Amino acid sequence: MAEANNSFSEGFILMGISDHPQLEIVFFIVILFSYSLTLVGNSTIILLSCLDARLHTPMYFFLSNLSSLDLAFTTSSVPQMLTNLWGPDKTISYAGCVIQLYVFLWLGATECILLVVMAFDRHVAVCQPLRYTVIVSPRLCRLLAAIAWLGGLSNSIIQSTFTLQLPLCGHRRVDNFLCEVPAMIKLACGDTRLNEAVLNGVCTFFTAVPLSITLISYCSIARAVLKIRSAEGQRKAFNTCLSHLVVVLLFYGSAIYGYLLPAKTSHQGRGKFISLFYSVVTPMVNPLIYTLRNKEVKAALRRLLGKGRELG
Repeated sequence: MAEANNSFSEGFILMGISDHPQLEIVFFIVILFSYSLTLVGNSTIILLSCLDARLHTPMYFFLSNLSSLDLAFTTSSVPQMLTNLWGPDKTISYAGCVIQLYVFLWLGATECILLVVMAFDRHVAVCQPLRYTVIVSPRLCRLLAAIAWLGGLSNSIIQSTFTLQLPLCGHRRVDNFLCEVPAMIKLACGDTRLNEAVLNGVCTFFTAVPLSITLISYCSIARAVLKIRSAEGQRKAFNTCLSHLVVVLLFYGSAIYGYLLPAKTSHQGRGKFISLFYSVVTPMVNPLIYTLRNKEVKAALRRLLGKGRELG
C-alpha cells in the first residue's frame, strides 16, 4: 500500500527522451516552434471565422471548432513537455497527470467525431448543393458540434476512469511525453487484458469506423465532382475536399497506430513519437493545410489586414 501511495504523493516521471539527453534541447526548440505556429495558425482561423461575415458558413463554423479543439488539445500537453525538456525535473503531479489524461482523451475523441461531421458537411455541399443551406442549417451545425464535444467527453470519463483503476504497484516512470491511456496501461502491474480489450473496442469505434465512413463519403464526393462540367467548379470542390482528406488521414492514421496496437506489445519507443506527432504536429499543420489552397481564407486575411492598416 505504501508503494501504491507513492504515485499519489510524488506523482509520475515523464521519461520522454531522457535516455538521449543530448537531443532534449533540439526537441525543445522544435516543439516550441511548432507550438507557436499552432497558436498563431489556429487563432487566425478562429478570428477570421468570427470577424469576416463571408466566412459565416457551416464549413467555417466546423473549421473554427476544429481550430479551437486543436488549440486546447496541444495546450493540454505541450507546456508540460517543454517544462520537462528544458530542465532536469521530469515529474508531473498525480493530479496533473490525471487532468492531462482526461482532457487529452476528451479532445482527441472529440476530433475523431468532428472530422466525420466535417466530412458530412462536404458531402452535402458537393452532392446536394441546391439543398445545402436547408440541410446543414445553423441549428443542425450547433447540434452536431455539441454531439462531437459531448461524445468525446463521455468517452474520456468512462475510459480514463477505467484506466485509473489499474494497480500501479509504485511504478512512476511513464515512458512517454505525456500521460495517456496506452502509456498508463503499460505502467500497470496487474492483468490489463480487459483494459486493452476496452481500449481497442472504443478506439475502433472512434477511429476505424469514422475513417471508413469518411472514406466512403469521399468516394461519393469524387463521383459527384467528376460530374461537374465546369473545370473551375471541379478544382474548387477538389481543393476544399482534399484539404479535409489530408487532415483526416494524418489524424486517424497516427491515432490508430497509437491506440489500436496492443498496449503491452507495441514498440513503446515508436509509440511515444507517434503520440508526439498527433499532439504536436497535427494541430500545427491543420491550419496550413486548410489555408494554403483556400482562396476564401486568404481573401479574408487580406481584408482583415487591410482594415488594420486603414485604422493604423
